[in-house]
Amino acid sequence: MSDDKKQPKQGQINIELDGDVAEGTYSNLAIINHSVSEFVVDFVNIMPGVPKNKVKSRIILTPQHAKRLVKALSENVKRFEKAHGPIKDYEQPTIPINFGPTGQA
Repeated sequence: MSDDKKQPKQGQINIELDGDVAEGTYSNLAIINHSVSEFVVDFVNIMPGVPKNKVKSRIILTPQHAKRLVKALSENVKRFEKAHGPIKDYEQPTIPINFGPTGQA
């Protein structure tokens, strides 16, 4: 393969996605904080019966990138709902989330 084919074209970004990252990380809670210079988004997976849950991933964004992310998510939700119908917006439980009694084996 020639070196020309490896180089991205003008205006194109070359992005690599390795196997571990491609698997993704499930999150059912996002905690967002900000300062004057950055937004910090912590993704957490809250599980029933687990007394202490850990942050699975933290993303730090500039305010400009945070605004672009909000816009991109909004546009994608609109496209999703156009194709699949409205997404139900369930009332958000207060934290801590009560999953009820824990089971025993």
